[in-house]
Amino acid sequence: MAKVGIIMGSDSDMPVMAKAADILEEFGIDYEMTIISAHREPDIFFEYAKSAEEKGFKVIIAGAGMAAHLPGMCAAIFPMPVIGIPMHTTSLGGRDSLYSIVQMPSGIPVATVAINGGANAAILAAKILAVSDESLLQKVKDYSAKLKDQVVKKDARLKEVGYKEY
Repeated sequence: MAKVGIIMGSDSDMPVMAKAADILEEFGIDYEMTIISAHREPDIFFEYAKSAEEKGFKVIIAGAGMAAHLPGMCAAIFPMPVIGIPMHTTSLGGRDSLYSIVQMPSGIPVATVAINGGANAAILAAKILAVSDESLLQKVKDYSAKLKDQVVKKDARLKEVGYKEY
């Protein structure tokens, strides 16, 4: 059963949302990915958000651009955590999306990651799920250790070859 719902308003969001899916797969977390529009098909969206809990979702990751209502509307309906990913836009560089997602009214929080932050959304979802899953918590710790190791290796290379040859 999928524990995370990944939703996006348009297939143009797929490159960012795919990063979230890749990270969830790396952690071994089941997910379901859907293209859905809160504006163009509100009845279908409402049913999706209303039935997400009974489907077994524990977290929804919602990517949206421009007006970016998808994450907030999910948070208004779905009783568990929603993580919003603001999408980069050509008109305002994603600031419009960011502000729309992060500026939720009191009582309807949406955890919000960086513009195009698909990977961080999935890592946050994993950390949320790890609160009650020791095995997943260990995978999160191992992932963090891997990131640290990558930085240590880069620094060692810098020290070995110098910045001009790096």
